[in-house]
Amino acid sequence: MSKPTVGVLAVQGAFIEHERRLSEAGASPVELRCAADISADLDGLVLPGGESTTQLKLLHELGMFEPMLDMIQAGTPVMGTCAGMILLAEDVEGGAANGFRTLPIRVLRNAYGRQLGSFSAEGIYQPTGQEMELRFIRAPRIESVEDGVETLVSLDGQPVAVRYGNQIACAFHPELTDDLTLYEEFLKI
Repeated sequence: MSKPTVGVLAVQGAFIEHERRLSEAGASPVELRCAADISADLDGLVLPGGESTTQLKLLHELGMFEPMLDMIQAGTPVMGTCAGMILLAEDVEGGAANGFRTLPIRVLRNAYGRQLGSFSAEGIYQPTGQEMELRFIRAPRIESVEDGVETLVSLDGQPVAVRYGNQIACAFHPELTDDLTLYEEFLKI
């Protein structure tokens, strides 16, 4: 069986760390830097953390927004972390990202504090009840979810990672820990 090929948005943000974790989880990551890099051969997409406003601007300028939206809407698995979650969210408080709007959640930008307020915590991976390390950097908070959105990881009873059909979104940065649980969940899709 061949390795799944996962396109990682590589225009800004923590894409190299995602590539490492995807490789460790058994995928072949490919950097997406322009519209020509997006193809039907991709088995999945990763939208990394970084600055959502900058990423969105670059997606439009580079002609990548529409092809990626088409793939997500057609069912291509996508994982969005931090800024990537903001790009997927239907509703964004604290500055509208006007992103893909394919994930029926409401998020609040920078809800866990600014850069200096970054922290690590132990969350619960809901499918198994196991603890997992979470790293938050200027993270958005999931304020509400619509029907059909499943909580994958919770912190103090609040969702910090969710799944909706072909989409996984995290407020934290799984690429900054050694835990491959969410990457393995993503690759199952």
